[in-house]
Amino acid sequence: MSENTRLVGTVSRGIRCPIIREGDDLAAIVADSVLAAAESDGFALRDRDVISVTESIVARSQGNYASVDDIAADVKAKLGGGTIGVIFPILSRNRFAVCLRGIAKGAKKIVLMLSYPSDEVGNSLATYDLIDAAGINPYSDVLSLERYREVFGVQKLEFTGVDYVQYYSDLIREAGAEVEIIFANQPKAILEYTDHVLTCDIHTRVRTKRLLKEAGAKVVCGLDDILNAPVNGSGCNEKYGLLGSNKSTETTIKLFPRECQDLVLDVQKRILEATGKHVEVMVYGDGAFKDPQGKIWELADPVVSPAFTDGLVGTPNELKLKYLADNDFKDLSGEELKAAISASIRQKDGSLVGNMAAQGTTPRQLTDLIGSLCDLTSGSGDKGTPVVLVQGYFDNYTNG
Repeated sequence: MSENTRLVGTVSRGIRCPIIREGDDLAAIVADSVLAAAESDGFALRDRDVISVTESIVARSQGNYASVDDIAADVKAKLGGGTIGVIFPILSRNRFAVCLRGIAKGAKKIVLMLSYPSDEVGNSLATYDLIDAAGINPYSDVLSLERYREVFGVQKLEFTGVDYVQYYSDLIREAGAEVEIIFANQPKAILEYTDHVLTCDIHTRVRTKRLLKEAGAKVVCGLDDILNAPVNGSGCNEKYGLLGSNKSTETTIKLFPRECQDLVLDVQKRILEATGKHVEVMVYGDGAFKDPQGKIWELADPVVSPAFTDGLVGTPNELKLKYLADNDFKDLSGEELKAAISASIRQKDGSLVGNMAAQGTTPRQLTDLIGSLCDLTSGSGDKGTPVVLVQGYFDNYTNG
């Protein structure tokens, strides 16, 4: 092996930055922080490195916030302020509780319809064993609160210890609305209670809206339709509304960042001017992965990445080394095997879809894969690294 052979592949580094405030020049801060980290730790930037910026600091720099009262005003204007069906919310103090407070404040009564045995991202309200034992069909049966308690009792989320049925019920009453809770998985079940419906699912919202309208709902909105324009000078998100929002305080939320394509292009330009290297840049939120213990799907944002440079479009186009080693070159070993595999990688041309040597490689968007890596690197706590630098992601076995 030559002295110039690089022995390290992909490296993910959390980059520490100053605390971001509204109005800060985020592109300058991100670029300067990456350059300072490279100088401090003695590494060099390379072409096709990826600089990823968490959506939280993008929204913060934009001042993209809204209050419970802003939510209430928009809900009342769009759904009438009477009895509103609120269906398929996720169970989350961070993601939905403040939104629900505002929704309830904009209504006289909330009929809260929860999916079971879990919400959209896997937070559990029941178990299939108890469903089976009770002879319940979750695809068709609508359960009252009384029936739910009779069968399932008090179900607290494993990692938080919260009984969300009680928590959401109390929250709605505290906001001044009446509340009725039912459990169902068919959107049209809510129409037995009200024809004004706010559907709160994230990734299935388009289908849910269609089914409700086809079933005769009078007014149908999704979370993406609430605060999709400013209300009394509030923040907003033209594309996603309340989707992707997080709790800021007990009475305010931070919305998903607004248009931020200019930001990623600005960071890319600054790095090119400073180093001569053409990096890729993306904004990322939740990663797209599932926890095997809690059964929770991480992706509560509408997308992993709302903005990214052109080099991050598409999916990986890779060969599976173990397939080549075990099949095409099973009789080779040592340097001869390395040379044969390297030649195959260099000769790959165009899309590998359908190529057996590509089976088992991850068929996902680059931004979803890299965003998941960055989300795991930065974490959601006190690491203080809202920017992540990924190096060597586009390398392969032939790169020295």
